[in-house]
Amino acid sequence: MKKAKCTSYGSMFSKHPFPRTSCFYSTNLPTSSSLHKPESLLVKKCIFLLQNCFSSKLKLRQIHAFSIRHGVPLNDPDIGKHLIYNLVSLSAPMSYPHNIFSCIRSSNVFTWNTMIRGYAESENPEPALQLYRQMRASCIQPDTHTYPFLLKAVAKLADVRIGEIVHSKVIRNGYDSLAFVQNSLLHMYAACGLVDSAHKAFELMSERDIVAWNSVINGFALNGKPNEALTLFREMGLEGVKPDGYTVLSLLSACAELGALALGRRVHVYMVKVGLTDNLHVNNALLDFYAKCGSIREARKVFDEMKERNAVSWSSLIVGLAVNGFGEQALELFKEMETEELVPSEVTFVGVLYACSHCGMVDEGFSYFKRMKEKYGIVPKIEHHGCIVDLLSRAGLVKEAYQYIRNMPLQPNAVIWRTLLGACAMHGHLTLGEYARAQVLKLEPGYSGDYVLLSNLYASEQRWSDVHVLRRKMLRDGVKKIPGYSLVEFGNHVYEFLMGDRSHPQSDQIYAMLAEITKRLRLEGYAPHTENVLADIEEEEKENALSYHSEKIAVAFMLLKTAPGTPIRIVKNLRICADCHLAIKLTSKVFEREIIVRDQSRFHHFRDGFCSCRDYW
Repeated sequence: MKKAKCTSYGSMFSKHPFPRTSCFYSTNLPTSSSLHKPESLLVKKCIFLLQNCFSSKLKLRQIHAFSIRHGVPLNDPDIGKHLIYNLVSLSAPMSYPHNIFSCIRSSNVFTWNTMIRGYAESENPEPALQLYRQMRASCIQPDTHTYPFLLKAVAKLADVRIGEIVHSKVIRNGYDSLAFVQNSLLHMYAACGLVDSAHKAFELMSERDIVAWNSVINGFALNGKPNEALTLFREMGLEGVKPDGYTVLSLLSACAELGALALGRRVHVYMVKVGLTDNLHVNNALLDFYAKCGSIREARKVFDEMKERNAVSWSSLIVGLAVNGFGEQALELFKEMETEELVPSEVTFVGVLYACSHCGMVDEGFSYFKRMKEKYGIVPKIEHHGCIVDLLSRAGLVKEAYQYIRNMPLQPNAVIWRTLLGACAMHGHLTLGEYARAQVLKLEPGYSGDYVLLSNLYASEQRWSDVHVLRRKMLRDGVKKIPGYSLVEFGNHVYEFLMGDRSHPQSDQIYAMLAEITKRLRLEGYAPHTENVLADIEEEEKENALSYHSEKIAVAFMLLKTAPGTPIRIVKNLRICADCHLAIKLTSKVFEREIIVRDQSRFHHFRDGFCSCRDYW
């Protein structure tokens, strides 16, 4: 039997029939004989083709070219409407549908909505707002679909002022009771960081679907309110709403932020139960969650069992190993990634450089930085340069770090100058520290941590008058020091402790345990690092101040409440001080516990009197 001949794209609009596998058929195609037919018939045939072609931008361009070649008016609203809709659905560059839109003599609300949607989903959503203004100026009345697309654009721009104006328009037009409009409002407020406004709008909804619940849970998780996210998840279960994959992603993000390992494990069990273990995005979130909770073995297990991995999977584990103090393993994994002929991304190299930085591998760090540029053609971004500055700073090469900043091809940001300021405070470079702080103040004035770093630098040099001047300036400028706190999870609750905290109902027992810990540590030779107390006070007062740091209180609480041998996990919002580091090392040995502390920049795995950071942090 003779094989059917496949028609090429070039002959798509010839008089020959299309192959049966195509979405076009010869009986429906306009041919050269169509030239004598009425224009309306030709338009109908072109519209038919557009309605049945959803898979190729090339075919859409060919239909458009054919319609122009055969005399269909450029400003025909029906042809334009279908062309724009298909191009936007295929995520074509917006310049093409915009040019078509500009030619249409009279666009209806559907076409306006499609254009607003296209820009809202693009990398540049600003024109969506301009189109809305033109739409109103053209006396086109927005319908129920206009505002969700418009709110999506506002969410991307994170412009709450415009968002509130659009919200008022929604109410004025009577669309505020529609579920899909309400969901768009929730997403907009959450994306703008006004998660409390999103929650208020959520509470006013008469009917709340899974999209609404997910929008607010995710909003809480992404805006630093993980406890609220988990509370809302419990309410969701009480109302009988079944979570989906997107809910799981948000929950894992919240659990990772809090270091809530037990709760995250229950989310993992739920994933297995409902069959989400083959979902790549959910697995990546699960891997990231375990790594951020310091459970690197479980993170590795998730990675090894994944049926599908992408660059995010590899990067997440590389970064997870690095911040948990397993820099050599992170670099070994990177070599394995290269062996698999997978192309590392910019994020992957951030993880690799981070591993070198936190393990003191200066030469290796520069070698990987060079390979990133020369072998993979990745142009270093500010994050990569920041890693190199951190690499030099942590190794005590403060002057070299400063020279690197001066020679950077990019303008250094506040984070890079702050890294140098921290290094100056750690290694006692006063003049350079003052200069670094001056640069930070130009870029981000009012951040309390910068005042504290310079204050500590003055204190380490015994310049108490400068300390008092700086702290008075903090008070005068209304700058408040960020209080240190430590979080621990026990019995389905996350507990927060501050320095000298006595708010817990069992504070008497906690402080008794703290005294017992100190007594036993002294028998092991522990002597407080009083140089960490940068204040002009007596030595005994310094020792008392050190004994009530939040992480020590958290350790005492967990020793009191958990069974012997149970690992203790603590999340600390600031960098752990040298005294607490030493005390927790000895506590892990004396009480035979593994203690994992996640501080501002990395993990410390304490076991048998040793730390995974090798006292380099």
